[in-house]
Amino acid sequence: MATTLHDGLTPLNVAPEQKSDDAAGYYSLGDKLVDPVAPTGPIAQRWTTRKFENRLVNPANRRKLDIIIVGTGLAGGAAAATLGEAGYNVKSFCYQDSPRRAHSIAAQGGINAAKNYKEDGDSTFRLFYDTVKGGDYRARENNVYRLAEESANIIDQCVAQGVPFARDYGGLLDNRSFGGVQVSRTFYARGQTGQQLLIGAYQAMERQVAAGTVEAFTRHEMLELIVVEGKARGIVTRDMVTGAIDTHLADVVVLASGGYGNVFYLSTNAMGSNVTAAWRAHRQGAYMANPCYTQIHPTCIPVTGSHQSKLTLMSESLRNDGRIWVPKKVEDCEKDPRQIAEDDRDYFLERIYPSFGNLVPRDIASRAAKYMCDEGRGVGPQVAEIGPDGEERMVRRGVYLDFADAIARLGKHGVEEKYDNLLDMYARITGENPYETPMRIYPAVHYVMGGLWVDYHLQSNIEGLFVAGEANFSDHGANRLGASALMQGLADGYFVLPNTIRDYLADGPFEKVAENHPEVVAARTAVEERINKFLSIQGTRSVESYHKELGSLMWEYCGMERTEEGLKLAISKIRDLRADFWTNVKVLGASDNLNQDLEKAGRVADFLELGELMCIDALNRRESCGGHFRGESQTEDGEALRHDDEFAYVAAWEWGGDSNQGGEPVLHKEDLIYTAIEMKQRSYK
Repeated sequence: MATTLHDGLTPLNVAPEQKSDDAAGYYSLGDKLVDPVAPTGPIAQRWTTRKFENRLVNPANRRKLDIIIVGTGLAGGAAAATLGEAGYNVKSFCYQDSPRRAHSIAAQGGINAAKNYKEDGDSTFRLFYDTVKGGDYRARENNVYRLAEESANIIDQCVAQGVPFARDYGGLLDNRSFGGVQVSRTFYARGQTGQQLLIGAYQAMERQVAAGTVEAFTRHEMLELIVVEGKARGIVTRDMVTGAIDTHLADVVVLASGGYGNVFYLSTNAMGSNVTAAWRAHRQGAYMANPCYTQIHPTCIPVTGSHQSKLTLMSESLRNDGRIWVPKKVEDCEKDPRQIAEDDRDYFLERIYPSFGNLVPRDIASRAAKYMCDEGRGVGPQVAEIGPDGEERMVRRGVYLDFADAIARLGKHGVEEKYDNLLDMYARITGENPYETPMRIYPAVHYVMGGLWVDYHLQSNIEGLFVAGEANFSDHGANRLGASALMQGLADGYFVLPNTIRDYLADGPFEKVAENHPEVVAARTAVEERINKFLSIQGTRSVESYHKELGSLMWEYCGMERTEEGLKLAISKIRDLRADFWTNVKVLGASDNLNQDLEKAGRVADFLELGELMCIDALNRRESCGGHFRGESQTEDGEALRHDDEFAYVAAWEWGGDSNQGGEPVLHKEDLIYTAIEMKQRSYK
């Protein structure tokens, strides 16, 4: 922890000046970007002051204002509930058959809040500091402090809703630790925290549905953003059951559509998670910020073969009591782990990072596990993968997560009370009993820190388009600390967006947009033509095969470790793959009914464009920070090496057209200037 508290008034670093340009020829440089509504002054007062400064909308006018919200996870569901209760007319959209099936339900381990219930030195400032440091000093300090400040309110809100958080023997809310911190600030409901929090947001939203302020549209996928006179005024959707194309108009649009981790094909995301809502907005002019910043989660069930289409997360909370190790000797990797003597085990995280041990941040734990397997000390079955030379090789991609010491210390019943549903899930998937045999885990794509660029009010550079939760880039930097996703989603939905969107809506009521307005008709026509194009190609390859090939390229060249050579190769291959997709894909079925192949085609087409931009973003950033590890930028002992003098900025990319047709993205840089925290090279040793 930094011992110096700064006043929040004096810049502690200078604006970066990029000298290297590995991505020259792949992009053009645009104007500098500045957050036009960023607050100033002492950091602890900025959000409180801004909430007072933002204009109000009187109750009578709220009834005249229409809001579209895309997504019903924690950010979207909470926003719909809060804005509906405030009296606005809200339309809520999700592609699932129920808002309760949003991917937020899959979060397991917990939600952070600076309550200091354990009296272990936690505070709003410490949560702020840990989050900025965990993000490797690539997040905005304004947004992160606001997140830390609102964290305590989230817990009170959820307890009032009846969320069954774990409690200690005396009945008080319990806490546990997560990676990257040395305090216990994570509130949890066994291994079902996301599910319980989502039910809380869902029931609050359904209350407003019953009250008539929220209208819910399930099984509707957003396929285009409607922009009229430079302002977001609606969306085009497809009814996924009937195939009907509809336009929905409003005064403001909120995207809370989640992340794009499925660009890697294998990830812990729900199979339907996609980038389409955000990418359609990007093509309409919204900047995509830091797209290459990918969260690799260290605690996932390893890949077992080419038959898999998704991976399963094992909560990071398991690292509180489980110890991670690999055999010291390669020849022991095929042995039953119970037969490997204690002296022949390498508890590598405890050895390398003694201060944090198994609770180092996710990016560091993931990279360390990869290095152990690269050395030939991985465990589990051998699986095929493509090496940097393009040749197939057989490797073991797994390390042990061992609960033997915890069982000896707490007893089996004590471990069951804290983790039983997680360990039971592992047993059901793998057929192995984790109470008897160490679990096997390996890193996998889990979350993305990149997303649409937003200002302090969560408004994108398109007026009237607001973005909340994982769909925006704003709160995590280059790496997200565990248990912070739920925190951001609910902070945005319950507390931030309702306080900032009203400043925009105070200019209303707005002039209504007609269904036959040229921009509305053009957006709808573009959707219909795109669908007809998919169905007309009638090539020889399945949509799934393209997605799988793209995912393999992204994981190998833009995954846990990236190099200039590999990224340039990936860009070339992705361009070729995209060109082949548009001439050789075969989409089965028709457009006027349920057609999952058609749905997937649209999503994969957007992933093919996003994947290229991710690689260009990674290529341009010749530094290692957080989850973005460049092979050319590391310390002598293999740790990540940042270059604040060149890259302390947010990379906000503007759509410049399809590169296969001569277009190139435009880079706008938003300098990161800190006034409350000094930038330092991270150390968890």
